[in-house]
Formats: sequence, C-alpha cells, structure tokens
Amino acid sequence: MSNENMTTPDPNTESGSRVESQTSPRPGSEVVDSDELNRPKTSETVVSSRDLDVFYGDTQALQGIDIEIPKKQVTAMIGPSGCGKSTFLRCINRMNDLIDSCRIEGELKFEAKNVYDSDVDPVALRRRIGMVFQSPNPFPKTIYENVAYGLKIQGKTENMDQKVEDALKSAALWDEVKDRLDESGLDLSGGQQQRLCIARAIAVDPEVILMDEPASALDPVATSQVEDLISDLAEEYTVVIVTHNMQQAARISDKTAVFLTGGELVEFDDTQKVFENPESQRVEDYITGKFG
Repeated sequence: MSNENMTTPDPNTESGSRVESQTSPRPGSEVVDSDELNRPKTSETVVSSRDLDVFYGDTQALQGIDIEIPKKQVTAMIGPSGCGKSTFLRCINRMNDLIDSCRIEGELKFEAKNVYDSDVDPVALRRRIGMVFQSPNPFPKTIYENVAYGLKIQGKTENMDQKVEDALKSAALWDEVKDRLDESGLDLSGGQQQRLCIARAIAVDPEVILMDEPASALDPVATSQVEDLISDLAEEYTVVIVTHNMQQAARISDKTAVFLTGGELVEFDDTQKVFENPESQRVEDYITGKFG
C-alpha cells in the first residue's frame, strides 16, 4: 500500500475533452479549471491536522503537517516517493495503528474530533472513512457478496439488494455486472475489480473516501474510468487521493497538497494555482521535473 511508484500511462492529455491547455503550459501542468469540475465549493473543513508528526521507529516520516481538507471536494496529494503522502493518508483513518513502530504526535481531526483521542474507536472511524488501496483487492467471494460484506458486518441488512445495486451504480459498474452478481469478483478485469472495491467502500455510506494510488495498477482505459468515477463521487463524498501522476491530480482535483522529501507539506492550495503559479520554488521545480 505504501509503494508509491506511479507508472500508469496518461490517457487524457491528448484528448482535449477534460484538459484545458495553457498558452505556455508547464510540463505536466495541464489543469482543469475548477469551474469546469461543476462541483459546488464549500469552506467547511472535514479533515484537518495541526503540527502532525509521524515516526516509524526513530525515522520521522512527517513533520509538522498543517492542513484543512474541504468537504465534498477532491483533494490530491502529490510528491516524490518516500515523501510521506501515503503515511498522511493512513493517519486519517488510523490505518497506521496496524504498524507497531509507528508513533504519532500532534493533532488530526475528523469533523472537529481528534481521531487519536482515547475514546475514539478505530473500527467505528473506518466505517465513516473508507479506503481504496493501490491494487484491487476484492474478496474471494461473489460480486454481490463483496459489496454486501460491510453491510452484513454492520448489521445493515434491510433492503440489501437495493443497497448493493445502488453501490454498484455509484461505482459505474452495475451495467457491466448486473447479470453476473453470482460470479466471483476475482473473475473481473483489473479496472472492474477496482470499481468493485470502490462499490464495497461506498456501500456502507462513509463520509470520506481515501484512495492510495487507485489507478496505478490499471491500463489507460480503466484509469480514465476511475478518474471519471472519482469526479462523480465528490458530489456525495469527500475524496482524498494520493497519486504520483501529476496530470491526474491536475485533471480531477479541486485542491492539491504537495509533499516533498523530508516529510514536509510544502504547499496546499487550489489545484489550478499550485500547478500554474505555485508559491514555493521547490514546488515549481518539482512540477517542472527538475527533481522527483
């Protein structure tokens, strides 16, 4: 999950259908204007951190992270390998609790509540903050049972068929699998498996969806489908995505956070501003390919 090597080809930079070229574009900075995403903007913060430090043993992975992630928008986290962006993502729903050597200092809030307070149940937190991993990981169960799994665990079995259908429709998969629900999820293509995992995540109706390089293992067509889906999901959910693909971040996100070597959050702003007029010279050098 922490592997941050992003090699997925970029299928949309030539199409012109979703990317608006600039007069003198930076390398990798073809940015969709925020108005073109057709998402209502909100100033409401759903996830925030203050002076967040993360250590793996004696190694510091994140240093003093301050960020406010807005509700029902797509926030992209970019940066070179090892800069801590996936570590931060896993802090949000306390997946780092599963790593014995991990130590966290500072504050990380979800809806104004520090998720590391002693009275917070990590399992309950993860019901509200879903996660989609780098490689598709469907269960060795039928398509139907994959989507229904979380609902059954939570005892939300009323109107199960409708909930499964709604989740598959939201993941743009229903039309492809509606006659195959009794088949194994492992029989689907890679792109379909990833959308099945997204359906499984949203079936339990979370408020936030975390995505750790969700398209890195997919072909260009499947990548495009997942990107379209992410844009659609932001109408109902807050989406936070880690990606190595700067073009992808520019296409689909409202906000972009740039993490650089040393575990620093160097810049966080509207995506268009980050790519076209960054405040930091280090960010400009990274975006233009001078390092990373």
